[in-house]
Amino acid sequence: MRWISSLHAEWTKLRTLPSTWWLLAATVALTAAVGAAAASSLTTQVCPTPAACHEDTVKLSLTGVQLSQSVCLVLGVLSMGAEYSTGTIRTTLTAMPGRWWVLASKAATLSLLTATAGALAVLSALGLARLILPAPTDGATLRAAGGSVLILVLVTLLGLSLATLLRDTGGAITLGLGVLYVIPILSRLVNSPTWQHRLQRWTPMPAALSIQATKNLERLAIAPWPGLGVLAAYAVGLLVVGGAAFRLRDA
Repeated sequence: MRWISSLHAEWTKLRTLPSTWWLLAATVALTAAVGAAAASSLTTQVCPTPAACHEDTVKLSLTGVQLSQSVCLVLGVLSMGAEYSTGTIRTTLTAMPGRWWVLASKAATLSLLTATAGALAVLSALGLARLILPAPTDGATLRAAGGSVLILVLVTLLGLSLATLLRDTGGAITLGLGVLYVIPILSRLVNSPTWQHRLQRWTPMPAALSIQATKNLERLAIAPWPGLGVLAAYAVGLLVVGGAAFRLRDA
């Protein structure tokens, strides 16, 4: 009963925040629009059929995930950061003293909402791209689509864990954006091929985005599912650390 009450409370808080629905709508719109724009950079003359096309059209169609992941990060941060900034976290913990239950309920509610919006976003992106270019429908495409939804869910949990650790919305968003965008840029600028390979293999986003590849898998720094596992390890690990800090510190 405690778990259900906690879930209901977190669902009520999330659904009554206008920013929640705006951010979820932005996730769908950005993923679909950027994916369609990326697909339109090719023509059927260059890619008459999936087999004859040298480009990975599925990965190209899912380019928008690289932008909409920032929206999901903000969603995760605001779910906890807004409570600290307004002081309502004290009310939450007075009503629900079990802090692990509170954090687990936030994570479950956020995951469900993000997975729903992410599935709609990915299907929209692939559907629009299919109107522009021929695209395969096979196991690799399903893996890329499902993996992209999981990326958005895990990035949302990453935002929640950073906000729980830092208790500051601005700091959590800044650090999260650095993880999402600055580290991948640095991994491409490093001169050493050895360190470039290590950074692409063990940092969250370069590794996770390997799940979107459907061609030339042998050239990837890390295989698709292990790559997604790297992001999952960062998100879940930080969530556990954040939960421990949430449990021990004063509100």
